[in-house]
Order: sequence, then structure tokens, then C-alpha cells
Amino acid sequence: MTDYLRQFEQHLTTERNLSGHTVAAYLRDLHHFEIFLQERGWSIRSGHGLELIDYLLLRQYLARLHKVNSRTSIARKLSAIKVFLRYLVREGVLKDSPADALSAPRREQYLPKVLSAEQAGRLLDGSVPGQFLLVLRDLALFELIYSCGLRVAEVTALDVGSLAGGLCQVRVLGKGNKERLLPIGRQAGQALAGYLAERGEIKPEDPLFLNHRGGRLTPRSVQRNLKMRLLQLGLPTDVTPHALRHSFATHLLDAGADLRAIQELLGHASLSTTQRYTKVSFSHLTEVYDRSHPRSRKK
Repeated sequence: MTDYLRQFEQHLTTERNLSGHTVAAYLRDLHHFEIFLQERGWSIRSGHGLELIDYLLLRQYLARLHKVNSRTSIARKLSAIKVFLRYLVREGVLKDSPADALSAPRREQYLPKVLSAEQAGRLLDGSVPGQFLLVLRDLALFELIYSCGLRVAEVTALDVGSLAGGLCQVRVLGKGNKERLLPIGRQAGQALAGYLAERGEIKPEDPLFLNHRGGRLTPRSVQRNLKMRLLQLGLPTDVTPHALRHSFATHLLDAGADLRAIQELLGHASLSTTQRYTKVSFSHLTEVYDRSHPRSRKK
């Protein structure tokens, strides 16, 4: 029996070269859609009933999603369906895709959570208790995220050999297996040097950041360790590792950095993704204006 879902997974992995996280997200959304189809006795895997999918059916599915999902989640699920049905058209399973006539809901506009420069300084300069090696590790880890604007999955995937130029550069593998070479700030380089010196003998293939058992540090552990550091320093505990990445971009923009350069540093495929930081920066400028200008609206 033909397993169309398995074939689609191979298509995403080998032909489109998507990351494992992206492929898993597509499959999760399609699994949700298959549950909806199974109520009619149809199946994505076997292909039974796929030729009966039409515009009206998809509208019914979206209407159900609107009851329990955000617009962002709905847009993502619809995108997965569109990609899958277009794949079936390419393979000759379907003549055309009814999903192409559907428009995704307008996504919610939100401003990324960021730390102020003063809060970032307190986070990275503050002294916290703990096992010396682990304290050095967390300092080097958060310095590197903030210095380079790394995603948490990117920083935990780094090996010792990812560092280059005497701890002045780091080679990062981002989304879509796109590699970028990033400069490391002076303070982040010093923190890394202190951590690696305390670790002792290291090899290029060793993970850059280790957990207390000597294995590779996981994104979940990074989130937990950051929350603990924030709590110890009396900073807001709802800040995530991704907020350090947002803060990196916002602080560069506030200091006059070029938007295209920030796009390259963040590894964004589209400039429109980077442009949301201009809204954060404008919000910051508005706060400064309202607080400082004698003729502002706020006192």
C-alpha cells in the first residue's frame, strides 16, 4: 500500500532539505488534518478519499480550527495542507489543489519580548551562586546568545570546533541547514575562554556546552538554567533564551545598525521577518520621547 505521508516526509527531507524541526511540524499539522478526514472514513496515508477533498471541506476544517486555535496556528496548519496537496498534484495523485483558493488568516501582530540594555547587563554581569564550572558555562552560554543573536537550538548544537579565529568567530548551522559565520564580542569571547579553560582537555568534536553529566546541553536545560539565573538576580523570570536573541537585534538597531546586516546576523531568509524589530525600536523611541520631551503627552 502506498504511504503518501511517508513519501511526503522524504520529499521534505531530501528534495527540499528542510530541517528536522520543520518536517516534524508539517507532519504534526497533517496528522491533525487526518483526524478530521478519518471522521469521513478517509486517509492521508493510503490516499483513500483524497480526491474528494474540495474547497468546501477545507473551509469546514478551518472553521473548526477557529474555535480552538490562534490565527498563527491556523495559518501554519493551512500552509502544511497546501504544501502537501501541491506535492500530490506534482505526483499525479490529484489534478489540482483546492487549498490554493484559500487565504490564510491575517496573523496577529506582536512585538518580541526584549530586555533593556540595563537588564541585559545585570543578567550577564551579575554574580550568582552555584558549582563553579556550571556558573562559568551558563555565563558563556548566555553571553554567546546575546553576542551573536543565536537561536537556542543553534547554540546547543555547537561543537568546540565551531569556534574559530581565536574565539572571535563562531560557525553556526541555522534553519534550512544554512551556515553563517558570526563575530563573537569581546566579553563573550572572554567568558568562553574561561569556561573552556576550566573544562580542561577538549576536542573539536566535543559539544561546546555540556550538562552536569557530561552530555550535550539541551534547549530545555538552557531555558531552565536561564530562569534560575533570572530569579537569582531579581530579573523578570518570563524572559526566554529567545528574548536574548530579540534583545540582540533590538539593541543593534537602536545603536544604528543596518537592517540588512541584522538580517544576515540573525539568519533570516526574509527581510520582512527582521523588520518587526523596527516596531520594537520605535516603541522604545516613543517611550524615551514621552518620558523626556517637555511637550510630550505624558508627564
